[in-house]
Amino acid sequence: MSEKKPKYITTTLPYVNADPHIGFGLEIVQADTLARYYRLMGEEVFFTTGTDEHGQKIAQKADEAGRDRQEYVDHFAGEFNRLKDALNLSYDTFIRTTDANHIAAAQEMWKRCDAAGDIYKKKYKGLYCVGDEMFVKESDLVNGKCPNHPTQDPIEVEEENYFFKLSNYQEYLEEYLSQEGVIEPEWRRQEALKFVQGGLEDFSISREVSRMDWGIPVPGDDAHVMYVWFDALTNYISTTGWPEENGNFTKFWEEGETLQLGGKDQVRFQSIMWQAMLKSAGVAATDKVFYHGFINSGGQKMSKSLGNVISPYELVEKYGTDATRYILLRHVHPFDDSDLTWEKMDEYYTANLVNGLGNLTARIMKMAETHLDGPIERPETAGFDTAYTDAFDTCNFQAACDFVWQKVGALDEKITETEPFRLVKTDKEAAVQIIKELVHDLYMVGRMLNPIMPEANVIIKEAVLANKKPDNLFARLET
Repeated sequence: MSEKKPKYITTTLPYVNADPHIGFGLEIVQADTLARYYRLMGEEVFFTTGTDEHGQKIAQKADEAGRDRQEYVDHFAGEFNRLKDALNLSYDTFIRTTDANHIAAAQEMWKRCDAAGDIYKKKYKGLYCVGDEMFVKESDLVNGKCPNHPTQDPIEVEEENYFFKLSNYQEYLEEYLSQEGVIEPEWRRQEALKFVQGGLEDFSISREVSRMDWGIPVPGDDAHVMYVWFDALTNYISTTGWPEENGNFTKFWEEGETLQLGGKDQVRFQSIMWQAMLKSAGVAATDKVFYHGFINSGGQKMSKSLGNVISPYELVEKYGTDATRYILLRHVHPFDDSDLTWEKMDEYYTANLVNGLGNLTARIMKMAETHLDGPIERPETAGFDTAYTDAFDTCNFQAACDFVWQKVGALDEKITETEPFRLVKTDKEAAVQIIKELVHDLYMVGRMLNPIMPEANVIIKEAVLANKKPDNLFARLET
């Protein structure tokens, strides 16, 4: 990304039919880490997230529970908003698709696409996946099931809906997706481009109120509500105040650089459907979408029926906020699927945090407190190694963490090789110089931890500037 353009960063909107899971915990931590990184680099950032609150699944869940639908989504929106404190998130806005300003923006998006000649009405009969809330082609099914929801049978639906002319944007999307960098990782861009080159079909963007009434009314037709994806995708600009010009929309979307994060199952929605909608409405395209993989557990996809679902709140309760962020950023592959178990996470926590960063900080600052006359001069902090910045600029969080922990390992090796705690008895001047170098480098490690582990960043820097050993950064796990 070019320098000094305002940065717009957003997650997808989690669907509020269940409590937050570790997959969204991964995505929101990745987004927060990018936002903190760009702020650290002196960039102006607008970071947003929120909740997707309309659609058939939510209506069914609320009805089954005998709860008012608005009250139902209010509850789950609150559960997702609680992640801000639990994961130490720094987002600027939290958009809900039941917000009045979002509803108005979604209706304006509809009107603009309609004015462009891209919305029409027709009768349609096809297979419908309730899990994805979309029609699926038989050619996309795996063993008769939607690949994203292999435990659910698609249902046959016939009704008259409004459709968006995605086919009008075949050439535009091929051109858009031919630009390197509009999707990270690169192979996801190739996947999206191949899909578009295979031919695009128009997609349904409304549902009959008689069948599904929990949604945003279609402008000029009270018998239909908007298809949940058409509604929800608009959040990426409604959260900036669109359709009002100037303000955050102009500054961050039109004139800034936009980065959306999503799971690998979002490619068609974020980089194809959404980009066509933007073009139809006369709005600039997204500059880049980063797609992460899924988190499995013990070689199996997480599911409630298997009892292997992990909540981000459970991780925070056991390991703490910073350690949870560390595990998700370093030990989950940024692009491919990854496997996490409690046993593995215990190992990561103990080896790399308790015995690694935590022990290193305690050793260095104990030597400094004992043998230095006072704090070292505040280190010069201009610039970072390109290996560190390149990793963040390509959304490779794992590589950024690996770079920091290489520095942690190098400091450990330096202590082992120079033994300043022994040298101080025979050559205090040389030992003091080594300790000062160690403290300086520890400060720089703390600074690089700013986007990754913000609490550790503060503790390490304050310890260095006070020349005082801090309390243990990470408590040992109870056995």
